[in-house]
Amino acid sequence: MPLSHSNRSELVSVCYLILLLSLVCLPLAACQDQASEKPSTSSTAILPPQPDTINWVQVYFSDPTGPNAETLRGGPDKFLADAIRRARLSVDVAVYDLDLWSIRDALLEAFRRGVEVRMVTDSDNLEEKEIQELKDAGIAVLGDRSQGLMHHKFTVIDGQDVWTGSMNYTLNSAYRNDDNLIHIHSPELAMDYTTEFNEMFVEDRFGPKSLANTPQPNLIIDGSPVEVYFSPDDGVEAHIVELIRSAGKSIKFMAYSFTSDKIGQAMVKKSQEGVQVSGIFEEEQTRSNRGTEYDRLDVAGLDIHLDGNPRNMHHKVIIIDDAIVITGSYNFSNNAETSNDENLLVIHDPQVAAYYAKEFQRVISQSQP
Repeated sequence: MPLSHSNRSELVSVCYLILLLSLVCLPLAACQDQASEKPSTSSTAILPPQPDTINWVQVYFSDPTGPNAETLRGGPDKFLADAIRRARLSVDVAVYDLDLWSIRDALLEAFRRGVEVRMVTDSDNLEEKEIQELKDAGIAVLGDRSQGLMHHKFTVIDGQDVWTGSMNYTLNSAYRNDDNLIHIHSPELAMDYTTEFNEMFVEDRFGPKSLANTPQPNLIIDGSPVEVYFSPDDGVEAHIVELIRSAGKSIKFMAYSFTSDKIGQAMVKKSQEGVQVSGIFEEEQTRSNRGTEYDRLDVAGLDIHLDGNPRNMHHKVIIIDDAIVITGSYNFSNNAETSNDENLLVIHDPQVAAYYAKEFQRVISQSQP
């Protein structure tokens, strides 16, 4: 039976409405199907460890047993490399050794963007492939040419930010050793480190030729007192001994090389006064070093351990009363005191101390009694 004109019009309207609804619902259904799919886990990225952080300071620790140690990516060096990539004016690097691709690449990128990049290193490591690549690109690199070591591990960015600690810019330090890297935002602290850098790079003063010319060795950063010392010009050992003598409850230490009689004697005396002293020595250094303080502290009955890392426990850290942290490149040794170029920070802040105390617990849990 043929449709009337009015029936045909109604049929066309119904078909049009069905078509319109199908076009609207189709993408919604597709979105629902996509949302119901489970994300693939076959290529899950390994995220870098996040720093222990407060407003003015971030602390990073290597993790030799973590997943990043297998890939050699995403360790503490990632954060320093990212900061170098954000540099606008200048990057000054004073580091004993460098073979990390991340730092090399970040320095090259900054230099090619017009950032002033300068570097000081120990002459024994000038032939390192990554350092040679920096030189070949036109970056100014100066070796120390001195009997002692240019043992610093610091970077100053844009005259505002200082990165330092025990970590060399090497694969071993960032991924295999126990090491720490600390970032502090402070133009005043940056001025102190820039003065030290210029003393080496501009004035060619290394080791015993260094001058005691730190502009502001005692600072207040966001309410926390911070002391900065450079060796061999600032008598660092005496400052450490004074801090140890001030301890009222506890001293914890992690020492790569510990041969300083004065620091060892001060720790023994505090233990005799009732202060709890506990520490971790790097095993290989303890067994090979002449004059190690391990025996003195062991005979005195202090709670000391040899580290359990098959590579190196490379920290140079003392924590006093869970409120003060001593860290930097300075080993507790005669060479660090008298001949090497070194830096040391003393941070009076319980929260920062808690970060280092947590690392102490991690390292001691893997140590040998």
